Amino acid sequence: MNLNALDLNLIRVFDALLRERSVTRAGEQIGLSQPAVSAALNRLRHLLNDQLFVRRGNDMMPTPRAESMAEPLRVALREIERVFHSAKAVDPVELERTFTFMGADFFSMMLMPTLAARIAGAAPRASLRFLDSARGDVSRLLQDDEIDVALERPLEVSDWVSSTPLFHSPFAIIAASDNAAIRQAGIMEGELLPIELFCELPHVLRSIDGSMSGSTDEALRKIGRTRRVSLALPHFQAVALAVANGNHLAAVPRQFAVWAAKTLPLVIFEPPLPIAVPEIRMYWHARHDDEPPHRWVRDQILEAVGALGFVESGAAENAGAWSGGRTDQPAV
Repeated sequence: MNLNALDLNLIRVFDALLRERSVTRAGEQIGLSQPAVSAALNRLRHLLNDQLFVRRGNDMMPTPRAESMAEPLRVALREIERVFHSAKAVDPVELERTFTFMGADFFSMMLMPTLAARIAGAAPRASLRFLDSARGDVSRLLQDDEIDVALERPLEVSDWVSSTPLFHSPFAIIAASDNAAIRQAGIMEGELLPIELFCELPHVLRSIDGSMSGSTDEALRKIGRTRRVSLALPHFQAVALAVANGNHLAAVPRQFAVWAAKTLPLVIFEPPLPIAVPEIRMYWHARHDDEPPHRWVRDQILEAVGALGFVESGAAENAGAWSGGRTDQPAV
């Protein structure tokens, strides 16, 4: 093929068609009319001597040739963008961009209101959106630019994923303020729950994949104990509501326990055994390391986390805490 006949816009059209599988939606994504996208596709077909996309119902499906080209061309586009990207400092007032974050509802409830207010004040034309951590694989979502930042426990990620620590998240035990068994045992809020009572009472588990065991169960196995998990829910807020309205216990991040107890009839206790303390991290694609808008929004996250006191509360509880065992499980 004659490279002199190829222009960058054709590659942008090809990439948009791969993502959207629709001429109309591809044009909307890159700011071209439907006829312009169709014309670009015809030029690509002529240059490559391949149909590239064939219609199936309402979708345009890539041919094997198009699929084989997808990732190399996507990487090439991003490298070109990086080469020509201006390194000038970002002006938040002029920043018009949507940033997409992903994490547990811990962050959507406790961090995002503060972060949204902070960013709205500095960058009024910026938009934010937050996806649940069950959305999918972090590396893939970062690679495909479906998310800008993931806020997660330690993960096994690709070597092109950058990360930085945010805070430690030790566990506390929550129970309903009128839990009869705890009252009868005479345990006061803030005290350590006896291991016998901890294992006897039913537990609620926050689990994004439906599993019925987590890091608390792993810690119990180390001392030859088990607990009874009778309810698994995908969100921390649902866990707190279930505990507040029943006789269950739950091991949850201490920062969340303190926050939830302000509005729900909950009491907080110390766990009767050491549970691995995860280090919550912020993840992003390394291609954005030096991109001014991306770096700016990462700084806003770090400052918002600091303003909420997550770092101090985690550090205080983490002093001398046991940190062995796996900390990448989705359930506690």
